[in-house]
Amino acid sequence: MPIKPLATDKLRRRCDAKALGFKTTKDLEPVKGLIGQDRALDALEFGTGLHASGYNIFVLGAPGSGRHNAVRRFLNDKAATMPAPDDWVYVHNFEEAHRPLALRLKPGQARQFAEDLDAMVDGLKTAMPAVFETEDYQERRGAIENEFKESQGKALTAIAEKANKQGFSLAKTQQGFAIVPVVDGAPMAQEAFNALPEEERKVIQDQIAALYGELEEIMQSVPRQDKERREKVRNLNRQLAEVAVGRAMAELFERYGNDNRVKAQLEAIEEDLVNNAALFVQAAQQEADGADGTEPTGVPLDRQFNRYKANVFICQTTRDHAHAPIEYSDFPALAHLLGRIEHVPHMGAMLTDFTLIKPGALHMANGGYLIVDAERLLTLPGSWQALKRCLRSKAIAIEPPAAGLSTTTAVTLEPQSIPLDIKIILIGRRDTFYMLQAGDPEFSDLFKVAADFDEVIGWSAKSIQLFCRLLGSIARREDTRELNADACAAVIERAARLAGDTDRLTLRVGQLADIIREANYWAGKDNARTIKRVHIESAVSGQIRRVDRIRERMHEQILRDTILIDTAGSDVGQINGLSVLQIGSFSFGKPTRITARTRVGQGQVVDIEREVELGGSLHSKGVLILSGFLAARYARHAPVSLSASLVFEQSYGGVDGDSASSTELYAILSSLSGVPINQGLAVTGSVNQNGEVQAIGGANEKIEGFFDICSERGLTGDQGVLVPASNVKHLMLREDVITACKKGQFRIYSVKHIDEGIEILTGTKAGKRGKNGSFPAGSINRMVEDKLAEFAAVRRDYFGMGNRETV
Repeated sequence: MPIKPLATDKLRRRCDAKALGFKTTKDLEPVKGLIGQDRALDALEFGTGLHASGYNIFVLGAPGSGRHNAVRRFLNDKAATMPAPDDWVYVHNFEEAHRPLALRLKPGQARQFAEDLDAMVDGLKTAMPAVFETEDYQERRGAIENEFKESQGKALTAIAEKANKQGFSLAKTQQGFAIVPVVDGAPMAQEAFNALPEEERKVIQDQIAALYGELEEIMQSVPRQDKERREKVRNLNRQLAEVAVGRAMAELFERYGNDNRVKAQLEAIEEDLVNNAALFVQAAQQEADGADGTEPTGVPLDRQFNRYKANVFICQTTRDHAHAPIEYSDFPALAHLLGRIEHVPHMGAMLTDFTLIKPGALHMANGGYLIVDAERLLTLPGSWQALKRCLRSKAIAIEPPAAGLSTTTAVTLEPQSIPLDIKIILIGRRDTFYMLQAGDPEFSDLFKVAADFDEVIGWSAKSIQLFCRLLGSIARREDTRELNADACAAVIERAARLAGDTDRLTLRVGQLADIIREANYWAGKDNARTIKRVHIESAVSGQIRRVDRIRERMHEQILRDTILIDTAGSDVGQINGLSVLQIGSFSFGKPTRITARTRVGQGQVVDIEREVELGGSLHSKGVLILSGFLAARYARHAPVSLSASLVFEQSYGGVDGDSASSTELYAILSSLSGVPINQGLAVTGSVNQNGEVQAIGGANEKIEGFFDICSERGLTGDQGVLVPASNVKHLMLREDVITACKKGQFRIYSVKHIDEGIEILTGTKAGKRGKNGSFPAGSINRMVEDKLAEFAAVRRDYFGMGNRETV
């Protein structure tokens, strides 16, 4: 009984719009989150609920499956129940300036703390100079200065009087003081002194020496007295500064002094303010003079006040929420992840201080959740290793740029690390997850939870309702027109085609959203109030049209006989195979001529693609299976004396996969039997050693690819495609293919065994082995077996004549 083509209802599963039970998606409630992702959502619930080391989460799935939006929605609900984390500020370290200190403050306090510090310093910039301009200060300072001058004056007056009594004068010179003898009220001339008797000169010289000795004692006491003066001035200044600073900082201590670390920082600021009160006087003087000064340290004077500031590093009042943070790092470079230290140019060098420390994504998400794209993280230098270090140490340490990367001299810092309390959610592809599991021994210790997002959902009455609600949610989110029921049915059918299965629907929300957005465009062109089936079909055909230039060019080459493909007639050892080409996200079917030639040999099936290194391992495996089938079926009592060669004609690229193995076997059987194969038929499907035809991928694309060529040349009714019976459940063919099948212009056959396929291809019975151990006369199998027996006899006679066999 001839094998019949598949009925048209087997070629595409339909969705009955009337059975959906609504007019438009406006009638449906939106879905919360995604549908069909219970496993992944359970994993997220587990991973976020378990607060233990290493229980970070890797979300794996295909791009466009809605993973990012689903994770964010889930985390939004989760974070809303969690308290906001503490604020953090960086402050100056008065003991080691290059190691700024990190202070923890209550949520929302950081901004106020910094503002209070700034207000305190601003107040001192006015109050401190004023303190040193008061009459009280001037009097007390003047008293100290006068005391010093008076002490010096008394000592000099005493020695001057003593010198006068002895007949000498104390005179001030450029070099200091001089003692000279006086005669008649005037200094004695050197000539007069020299004219004196020696004894008298000696007496005068001894008196002068004694006076100089006393004068030296007085002069030696001057530095000590000046030191005492300066110390008294400092103590006076300190007393006044302590009062001014104490008043200015009293409120700070009252407000923030309950925290020991904050209190210690305030005490350090207070001490430094008192010790450097002169800075405020200098600043006031420069402001009065309109000058822009620089300290001897090379640091601008205005930046000297930075050490009294607080760098607001993390502050919850700057966020739009009062709960645990959720951050998404779309560019997880090292500086964006761990934070960075900025620099400012000054006099040919790059300066920095703690106020230029900037937070990274880990700081922003600390106390909450950080979502990171795994593939981007792994491609950015140093980021993956740095993240692992932070997770292991449970602290965020800002790392300075690598030495040698800068051409300028730069001062850098070593900021105190901040404790890390976070859940990292990596989102990536499945192959990335498995690669990390296999290649990074630390990965499984740090990311113990896998949230696997499914890409399909089963086609059932319940899932269809959820799916339509999902479509309505997408339409509202994208602000498009609502979809009517027939449009939803069209999207459902397209979702099954994208899933490659009549029992499955794709959950790639990105693809569904693209279809709805583009259908909304076409609905606008029609001035339609809702999106209809025709608009969905226009969107799908438009997507294909924009990317199918290569397919059109390939079809042109076939139609112009540049690539040889017969779609009519018959030929021995020649058959049309089908393959799928993937160009970006677009895949399409391509027919390929496969030829087989057979002769006497040693049981070898030569794969020419493999011999020239164009065939992949899976293709080579399929060819080797053919040898097993031929030997098992036709050479039960003698070795197969066959040499067969197989080739994909006009194939100039790599060939892989075993989906053409059944096609190759048909070509070999045709070559051996001498029975021609109908060239109007094309074949896809793999085969095992028992001759069973097995499922392959891309069945829809392969069928449509051959149909397009036949349609362009003209459909005859004898054309069609053979597919494995196990692929029937995957068929979601185009409407034009189904229409041609309804009219009997094109046929789709499902095949379970090689014997069924060879009968369809040749119109000749395959034949079953009878009780006598022989196939029926005139059957394909009988002719193949007879030919192999003939080859065996030729080979036996040839070597029986004394010819040596070589292997």
